[in-house]
Amino acid sequence: MPEQISVLVADDDPVIRAGLSAILNSQTDITVTGTADDGEQAVQACARLRPDVTLMDIRMPRRDGLWALAELGRRGLTGPGRSRVLMLTTFDLDTYVDDALAAGASGFLLKNSSYEELTAAVRAAAAGHSTLSPALTQRIIEGHLSGRRRPSDQDLARLRDLTEREIDVLRLLRDGLSNAEIAQQLVVSLHTVKTHVSRVLTKTGCHSRAQAAVLARNTLP
Repeated sequence: MPEQISVLVADDDPVIRAGLSAILNSQTDITVTGTADDGEQAVQACARLRPDVTLMDIRMPRRDGLWALAELGRRGLTGPGRSRVLMLTTFDLDTYVDDALAAGASGFLLKNSSYEELTAAVRAAAAGHSTLSPALTQRIIEGHLSGRRRPSDQDLARLRDLTEREIDVLRLLRDGLSNAEIAQQLVVSLHTVKTHVSRVLTKTGCHSRAQAAVLARNTLP
């Protein structure tokens, strides 16, 4: 029996909530343990249920998904060992994607994604992986972060504990490379890359590869 993945679905559209829940509950290893129709309900439900993955609509009335994502971060409810947040959006170039990346979203999912894409994204998020292809991650970062800004002292401080090799890995994350591509580039094993990526995320306080890529783009030459 596969290990169960618990999911919270937050969307203001009851039809979408029901549809997503039905798809996920049809899987033997995924169970929807709760739903919410706005950001405030999502935060309350996440605090109560502690789901492995939260599917969060970016645009909701009253308290939206970005507010909820930030609030979950403030309460320490997201990240490794806690809930991974997948942001739901209607368009792959949503104007709020950059804010969600910076706030620690684990990835993005289009509402018209196929059954296979939805379930694969949830499984990947639960395992701590990015739910975007490297190419799409890079496309979103480049499309939504307008220009290179002067790095803040706080951002630079997040890099101080990284080794030279971990800096190399962070640069390759910025460039949108997959673990396999990083292994090939650095001539190391896939297991070694996974270890480096995990340490980079832990040392920089990033919750996802995408957030690490944003940090790298703002701080590294």
